Amino acid sequence: MTRYSFIILVMVLVGLAIVVKAGVIMFAERQYWHDVADRFVKENVTVRPNRGNIISSDGQLMASSLPEYKIYMDFKAGGEAKDALLMDTLDAICEGLHQIFPDKSKAEFKAHILKGRKKGSRNYLLYPKRISYIQYKEAKRLPVFNLSKFRGGFHEQSFNQRKKPFGSLAMRTLGDMYSDMTLGAKNGLELQYDSILKGREGITHRQKVMNKYLNIVDIPPVDGCDIITTIDVGMQDIAEKALLDQLKEINGNVGVAILMEVKTGEVKAIVNMTKGSDGVYREVKNNAVSDMMEPGSTFKTASIMVALEDGYITPDQLVDTKNGVHMMHGRPMKDHNWARGGYGVIDITKVLMVSSNIGVSRVIDENYHNKPEKYVEGLYKLGIATPLNLDIPGAAKKPNIRKPTKENWSKTALAWMSIGYETQVPPMNTLAFYNAIANNGVMVKPKFVKAIMKDGQVVEEIPTEVLNPAIASPKTIGQIQTILEKVVSEGLGKKAGSKHFKVSGKTGTAQVSQGKGGYKSGRMQYLVSFCGFFPSEDPKYSCIVAIQKSGLPASGGLMAGSVFSEIAERVYAKHDERDVKEAKDSTSILTPDVKNGNLAAARYILDEIETNTIGVEDYDIKKPVWGNVTHNPNVNITLNKKEINEKKVPSVIGMGAKDAVYLLESVGLKVHLTGMGKVRSQSIPAGNTLHKGKTIQLKLN
Repeated sequence: MTRYSFIILVMVLVGLAIVVKAGVIMFAERQYWHDVADRFVKENVTVRPNRGNIISSDGQLMASSLPEYKIYMDFKAGGEAKDALLMDTLDAICEGLHQIFPDKSKAEFKAHILKGRKKGSRNYLLYPKRISYIQYKEAKRLPVFNLSKFRGGFHEQSFNQRKKPFGSLAMRTLGDMYSDMTLGAKNGLELQYDSILKGREGITHRQKVMNKYLNIVDIPPVDGCDIITTIDVGMQDIAEKALLDQLKEINGNVGVAILMEVKTGEVKAIVNMTKGSDGVYREVKNNAVSDMMEPGSTFKTASIMVALEDGYITPDQLVDTKNGVHMMHGRPMKDHNWARGGYGVIDITKVLMVSSNIGVSRVIDENYHNKPEKYVEGLYKLGIATPLNLDIPGAAKKPNIRKPTKENWSKTALAWMSIGYETQVPPMNTLAFYNAIANNGVMVKPKFVKAIMKDGQVVEEIPTEVLNPAIASPKTIGQIQTILEKVVSEGLGKKAGSKHFKVSGKTGTAQVSQGKGGYKSGRMQYLVSFCGFFPSEDPKYSCIVAIQKSGLPASGGLMAGSVFSEIAERVYAKHDERDVKEAKDSTSILTPDVKNGNLAAARYILDEIETNTIGVEDYDIKKPVWGNVTHNPNVNITLNKKEINEKKVPSVIGMGAKDAVYLLESVGLKVHLTGMGKVRSQSIPAGNTLHKGKTIQLKLN
């Protein structure tokens, strides 16, 4: 009983101690333990979502967020056992690192690792640059590195990096991210659609339990949506190559090329190239939508349309362009061929065909000199001054086509404005205007994104927006379409044409103003351009090419037109599907060259390609029928069946290697081949007694 009483007393005392201690913890030390708990818990930890991809219209990845890594080593992890293993496998590790990162030698890696081991560093950078996921996985397979970070010490720091699989292709349009992606996007579609691409951040709290942190999700992150652009990678590549080749040839300063789908306004390709101080062309800014340039002669189309729409002129009306020089209110207006005597009296159609400055300016000045506001109002009705409000940051707000006032107007303003001077129009606006002509007067807004996608499903389609259902009457549209086709087929735009389909458009060559220095300060600067659409009968695409260059020669038709032609022909070829029968001509070989041999296989192929054939009508494709082939002038091919005598050497002359070897080996001969093509000779003549196991030499040619 004494022992039992002692045990009970001890238990009571322990119980009382527990109760007292619990009371002390709960009340006296309450704040202390709260502070301790806070050190092991991290509240409101932000979880970054995956940024959405940018995808081309043909389904190719144009921009995506991919992980990158920096790799480190903890030399104190794993204790002495790990250290011994590291030294035993150091040569293999360094050789492996050299194979993965060839810019550093095996010896350099070895010296670097030994230096970190000597320091006893716990976070030693093994390689100075960020590496890809594939490189990280390869490094993780190396000895010691393949252990857990607590045993081997190898660990990593991950980063999210925006990558463009096609490099600089459409780089300015796609836009850029800051190197620290948490700062967001800089420009382009990345910036315009940032709220859609970036997704929504999640929140977790981290709590340390048994010496390990556990992530407990409070609000899960929502990954960003993908956007499907209108850009076609193939067309973008075509446009970029064509423009770059021309820029290099003429030593251009800046080049722009835009390709747009007529009905939808989808921009299929957009190229912006600027020559750097090192002579290399790069995409520096989106000149296609931001450059406010005097359009030059491509603007003449709008001037003539205004006069046609107002009923002041007709396409066959005559205009006297003199001898190439005409005084416009005391200032000389010249045509490009003034030194050769000018064009004289020509009709309105030819005025645009030869891009006569005098012809256009006389028409506009004579009809609108006393009412210039009517002419400018006509331009606005055509939509060439319509703000496009593009989905690209940095795009010009609207073209600068001034309205006449006492302060900003002169007697010569109308004449020079009518031929594309004293106005500023971005290339994209000029293209939208010509696209409306191709679209029978319907002006649509150029667009760069066609849909938004989430988890492979389209959640929103971006519709085509009509800016103006009719920029002019059907009569005027029809007249200008006819004129623009003749500009290419008969006028100065021939270089932009094609032998395979009709092209419509207008050339442009303009001197570029140097600001306060005017047009003639320093070396003359020119803007050469061509804007049009193809094929003329049923336009599918519109396109503008504009190049800024220094000094002469400068020709919109020759320089920009040739780029337009190359783009048009190669884009047209991508969609040109024709019947193979159209390829037949007087030199075509319409009867296939059939070898001797297995006639059953030959007959099967000939029937599939619908070739007139006689012989071997009933056959089993699985059973060979041996014989030769003859060609008849009246019946294309005749198949002549021959029986095989198993005691005689068969003839394989004229057969292909496959049939010859199969036949000879099936009767027991061994075959040795030289050459390729048809069998021209056999070492054992046909008809000789067959000796199985003997080798026969075949020569093919």
